[in-house]
Amino acid sequence: MLAITVQTENGQRHTRVTTQELAELVRRTGEGDDRFLVVQRIPDLPDVYIQVWHEAGGEYTLEHRDSGPERHFQVTLGEPEPVLAAMTGWACQDHDWGSGLDWASLDLGPAPDPAPPLDLDDDSRERLQTRLREVLVGGYATRAQLTEVAQDYLVSGDHRPVSREQAGQLVDRMWLERVEEQAAWEGETDPERLARAFAALAQAGITTREDFACCRSCGDAEIGGAGAADARGFVYFHSQCTDAAARGHGLMLLYGAFEGSAATTTSIGAEVTAALEECGLSVEWNGDPLHAITVTPLDWRKRLVG
Repeated sequence: MLAITVQTENGQRHTRVTTQELAELVRRTGEGDDRFLVVQRIPDLPDVYIQVWHEAGGEYTLEHRDSGPERHFQVTLGEPEPVLAAMTGWACQDHDWGSGLDWASLDLGPAPDPAPPLDLDDDSRERLQTRLREVLVGGYATRAQLTEVAQDYLVSGDHRPVSREQAGQLVDRMWLERVEEQAAWEGETDPERLARAFAALAQAGITTREDFACCRSCGDAEIGGAGAADARGFVYFHSQCTDAAARGHGLMLLYGAFEGSAATTTSIGAEVTAALEECGLSVEWNGDPLHAITVTPLDWRKRLVG
């Protein structure tokens, strides 16, 4: 797996793809609404990416940016193979990944002026930063999604005290602080153990979803269409559960059987509990199909993706 995310023109987002999958994504560019893709490393860093544009029958325009407009370069290539080699080397952070290509500096004009400082009272600033920190610790939001949160969180009627530019600057600062913080983490974290348990359950025919929907009502309504048609049951947690885990309150998991009987739901609950414990997590559940499963205590250190 490559530690990257790939965003395509048609809105698809692929995380931790293989070299072969990246090759397939590059080779299919050129038609309709699938003419470019943007690749970012995990964790995403502001103004660091590589991208390619290709229209059917034409050349491949490969660009990469490294921390600012003065470090934005472009090269035109006739075939997909050197594009793939450069993108793969970039993803692996090979020191000579771009050597041998005739890169040209791309002049994008003067950089925009920095946004003015936030004009917020102490209480509003604290509430905004607390909410952003909570979403950051939750670990599922991208920088773009966090920017939307920062821009909209303090809106009251027609009053919008945080512009998009101000939101972006604040998010980038807090994002980089979290990236530096997580760099000191060692070994497998509890969210990674959870993901490993969910992967095993998915292999066993149970639909699994992390940070799925906004609440239980929406999650229960949507989970049936989220997985394979022949799935036996489901387990998920919604965004409010994520917020609780980020605050240190453990994680509530919602589960059930698509067949619907209490006995089958209990069986699914037992499978979920066993998978979590197999991955080293501590679980509280009394075996009652009407009661949620809680993972606690839980050290919620979710590494950012972006």
